[in-house]
Amino acid sequence: MRIEILGSGGALPTPRPGCECRVCTEARARGVPYSRTGPSVFIHGPGILIDTPEESKQQLNRAGIGRVPFCFYSHWHPDHVAGLRVWEALNWDLWRWPPRSRSTEVYLPEQVARDLREKTGAWTQLAYLERVGLVHVTVLADGDTVALGGVRVRPFRLAQDYVYAFLFEGDGRRALIAPDELLGWTPPDDLRGVDLAVLPMGIVEHDPFTGERRISEEQPVLKSEATFAQTLDVVRALGATRTILTHIEEPDQLGYDDLLRLEEHLRRDGLNVTFVYDTLVVDV
Repeated sequence: MRIEILGSGGALPTPRPGCECRVCTEARARGVPYSRTGPSVFIHGPGILIDTPEESKQQLNRAGIGRVPFCFYSHWHPDHVAGLRVWEALNWDLWRWPPRSRSTEVYLPEQVARDLREKTGAWTQLAYLERVGLVHVTVLADGDTVALGGVRVRPFRLAQDYVYAFLFEGDGRRALIAPDELLGWTPPDDLRGVDLAVLPMGIVEHDPFTGERRISEEQPVLKSEATFAQTLDVVRALGATRTILTHIEEPDQLGYDDLLRLEEHLRRDGLNVTFVYDTLVVDV
């Protein structure tokens, strides 16, 4: 399996519009790997996209991806679904007459489908895209697996049960992709020792170099999002051959060079962890 990180940021990309902080200024001047777009992953071979942030069209163009046969959505949050219009740009040749179109198979785990209906306008948008033939939507019950192009995909809920991770299995290799929201999750035994784990970094509650507190203990986000320290506990419990951390948020104020330095610290502590950047490709 060849896995490409199309977007390594989170809800707040780097650089943020109008922000003149050190991290954003550097990202604006230097681009990738210092800049980060919204969270998205592509599995080459079968052609599986996970999530469509606002920058999906830009990401696919940058990666040279002209066809996306399959897509899975992990949860309803806007930074993961707000780029739904990518299916119009990618699949519709509207100016031909009669129009020509392609269709992408879109798979929604059952809670994701429910949340898209109840919490956003995305369900209506998907229904329109299906009606004009640009996508075909399949809702997967919990426990369902799908075989696509020689790769078996199993979505499963995390501890925050509105969000799903995905286990990909093919050619004797296993890759776990959890796009977001690890709070409270303990890896079950059947996932331990996967060949690759793609996990969200988590919130940097304390400066990773000095230990200084960076986020107030009263900040409500700490009740809904895993911290970086909690993510490292998951990394240790999972015991993957290789772990890469993504969903790196601009407010954490860690630039690309800072993260390279942090990788060295973690490896000295015995953790094989890489902080990803947009365009990173990993072979499993």
